[in-house]
Amino acid sequence: MGKLTLTTFLTLDGVMQAPGGREEDPSGGFAYGGWLVPFADEGMGEFVTEVFDRAGAFLLGRRTYEIFASYWPQHDDPADPVASRLNRLPKYVASTTLKEPAWGPATVIDGEQLQSEVVRAKDATEGELQVHGSGALAQWLLARDLVDELNLLVFPVFLGGGRRLFPTGGLPTAFELTGSRTTSAGTAVHTYRPKGRAVFGTFD
Repeated sequence: MGKLTLTTFLTLDGVMQAPGGREEDPSGGFAYGGWLVPFADEGMGEFVTEVFDRAGAFLLGRRTYEIFASYWPQHDDPADPVASRLNRLPKYVASTTLKEPAWGPATVIDGEQLQSEVVRAKDATEGELQVHGSGALAQWLLARDLVDELNLLVFPVFLGGGRRLFPTGGLPTAFELTGSRTTSAGTAVHTYRPKGRAVFGTFD
């Protein structure tokens, strides 16, 4: 049985949209695509490599799947831990509209049985079933306590707008910090595991 992990790049104000390029995802009028690029450094690359080294399969939303599919098949290097795994390991795509995914190996999961299909995919995976980006899917998984581990890379930039990972109305959840580091560019990398519902108190 694998575990489901979510790895996300975030700004200081929690924006996750279009970190890697100006035209990556302009939906909603987002004009700040590529905000991560000035902060990409060796430390970030090392952590990302560690994450992909643990991958057994990927679970992606349709938008992220299509963004990856437009790039990674044209940058396929067997020695690259990211490209080699994304291009060759199983990919599960959560979508109600995608019928014939061209970038394989890929399986579309959708409909009323999405939760059970995600659990089934995790159980069938040796290593980690990894979610990267996929904002709407990430929120759906968090709301159903399906994420076993969070890797949050928080970059030293504030945008003031864009799609955020944690929306208003999310499920109050407590987490345990299991790893932390800072890169030379000032990126804070934190790994968390959920502990259950958040608890509340009052200072005497």
